Amino acid sequence: MSLSLLELAKDREVLLDGAMGTELMARGLPQGAPPEIWNVDRPEVVAAVHADYFAAGSDAVSTNTFGGSPIKLAGHGLGDRAYELNRAAARLARSAAPAGGYVAGSMGPTGKFLRPQGEFTEKEFEDAYAEQARGLADGGADVLLLETHYDLREALAGLLGARRVTAVPVFVTMTFNILPRGFFTIMGDGAARCAAELEAGGAAAVGVNCTLNSEQMIGAVRALGEATRLPIVAQANAGQPVIGPDGNVTYSQSLEDYVRHVPALVEAGARFIGGCCGTGPAFIRAMAPFVVRGVRA
Repeated sequence: MSLSLLELAKDREVLLDGAMGTELMARGLPQGAPPEIWNVDRPEVVAAVHADYFAAGSDAVSTNTFGGSPIKLAGHGLGDRAYELNRAAARLARSAAPAGGYVAGSMGPTGKFLRPQGEFTEKEFEDAYAEQARGLADGGADVLLLETHYDLREALAGLLGARRVTAVPVFVTMTFNILPRGFFTIMGDGAARCAAELEAGGAAAVGVNCTLNSEQMIGAVRALGEATRLPIVAQANAGQPVIGPDGNVTYSQSLEDYVRHVPALVEAGARFIGGCCGTGPAFIRAMAPFVVRGVRA
């Protein structure tokens, strides 16, 4: 009988994947197009990205659904197709997974704000995330990953919505800036508060992704670990984006420097480790020797 992803993390660190969007753009996704539509229009391309990550050593890959909430998709006229696109994405990732490979259902922020800063209520966000979670769970996701959240209120609404419709474990990662007083989201949510409230809300794991490079993320992992006993997820950016004269985007942290800090992330307490913006299969392949490797479940 195979282990669950959480059970595997009790035995050793788990290697996640890297960025999806940049991989799809490198394979022809037009600038500004919703990546989620390729789950039905170009499924072979999405599946190939997943396969490349598994081949590089990922234990788990994230679905091509970062912008897959009905609210986010509505901006592209696809709001009523949220369930379809999310279920298709999970099935694609599952089809690319080798024996013992896992699928995490990606659920990024809506891009909108809650009242009073915006027009939405917590209940509206909760319902939107519930619809997305339902599609991902029905498609076969092993866990759901609410990722890159910058508003704790939205993350909690997403967590509540997901848990309302499925028993699939929910991981939540926030994105923090470094301030003199510690790690905080743009909405002013501190790392310790996020960890405590997400744990109380029923998250199965908490973590940090995006914004910070791999060296900066070490401190954020420690800050989360001081506030929770849950497993911690760490997916750092390869530094900050740099736009070249030709309009192409590169990232400021080299692969070698990025990987150099992976052992310290493990030492700081990260149990799930992967990459975010600017990282691809080459980064995952280089990280694999520094993550405790075991026999696949």
